[in-house]
Amino acid sequence: MPQIESDLEETSWRHELDRAFAKNSDSWSDVESMTLSDDALSRRFHAGWGSTDGEPFTLWTRRFVYFPWRYDGSQSVAWVSRNPDGIATEPIGGG
Repeated sequence: MPQIESDLEETSWRHELDRAFAKNSDSWSDVESMTLSDDALSRRFHAGWGSTDGEPFTLWTRRFVYFPWRYDGSQSVAWVSRNPDGIATEPIGGG
């Protein structure tokens, strides 16, 4: 499962999704649905090790489904293909 590690101790889901979109050639115009309000999307949270402050979410674009990824308290964004692609998904999270 592709994911990115947060590049900031304090971040927002908007920032993390911008980074994931850039990696996948996705954009906000590709978003078909998401579970976060605009306020929640922009709310800053501590993404560093040992905390889990980011709100849960799911966001759908034309090609991918994005969601929170967590490892040992560090949070960022992961994604899977929206359509069958033959790529197995690794276990999500940990720690």
